[in-house]
Amino acid sequence: MSYTTLTLQSTQQQSILSDTNRLRLFSGSANIPLAQEVARYLGMDLGPMIRKQFADGELYVQIQESIRGADVYLLQPCCNPVNDNLMELMIMIDACRRASARQITAVIPYYGYARADRKTAGRESITAKLVANLITEAGANRILAMDLHSSQIQGYFDIPLDHVYGSPVILDYLASKNLPDLVVVSPDVGGVARARAFAKKLNDAPLAIIDKRRQAHNVAEVMNLIGDVKGKTAVLVDDMIDTAGTLLEGARLLRAEGARHIYACATHAVFSEPAVTRLSSGLFEEVIVTNTIPIPEAKQFEQLTVTSVANLLGETIWRIHEDSSVSSMFR
Repeated sequence: MSYTTLTLQSTQQQSILSDTNRLRLFSGSANIPLAQEVARYLGMDLGPMIRKQFADGELYVQIQESIRGADVYLLQPCCNPVNDNLMELMIMIDACRRASARQITAVIPYYGYARADRKTAGRESITAKLVANLITEAGANRILAMDLHSSQIQGYFDIPLDHVYGSPVILDYLASKNLPDLVVVSPDVGGVARARAFAKKLNDAPLAIIDKRRQAHNVAEVMNLIGDVKGKTAVLVDDMIDTAGTLLEGARLLRAEGARHIYACATHAVFSEPAVTRLSSGLFEEVIVTNTIPIPEAKQFEQLTVTSVANLLGETIWRIHEDSSVSSMFR
């Protein structure tokens, strides 16, 4: 099921059409449908580009038009296959730099390697910083990212970064459902700030917190619930759904505590195995995500709703291009 928000509308469509010599949008291979939606919102076509892979796995990119002096936006989430998509992004950036683009903005709806954002033990890499260095050294002048795993990642870049959130499109969809007796639930202590902001936008809905301890990567153990969910509609809010272990254990706890209905919301639908099995188990009334990551047909299920962030990204790109405020868009 697909749900596309239409609440954002650019006020300068004609200006965009007359400025296509400077504003160019190109897409990597990771999420071409999203890039096409963004291009339609901006009233322009995606730039022509050749993308291919050699027999040994090496990637090749060639821009098929002059971009000398242009402001180029390259849309590419770092989703599965993460390494190929990240490498393709860097090759696109390098190609644009060598083609004398005036400014190169990497539009990264999903920022890969973000979960290793600090040292929690000895002799381990901070990959969120490493990837920031790689993208910067490739030649990007600016970053547009959506729902970073942690806000501190913004500080890993030595170039300007605009950070936007996918929650407005999810909130629009939830508001259209008029769900009764809402309580917003954070699946862990680290997501409390995100859940609190989400609850505030839902008419100051009450907040509950699940206290859990993780014994290993992708393995979650629910320990306790802080807050009241009995007889209420619980909305679990997270930035991404990977294997869905955290959400599954959280939903089980919420059921045990008397929640009447359970909804799961996240910006990034990573959906690693066995996420689909867990999410379609019957615990969730609905699983609401965005299209920052393409969801193949094999990973779609009855309870899944996909909202579109294309208008949000398109409006942000236009505001960056016009040097107007991005942070004021959703106040």
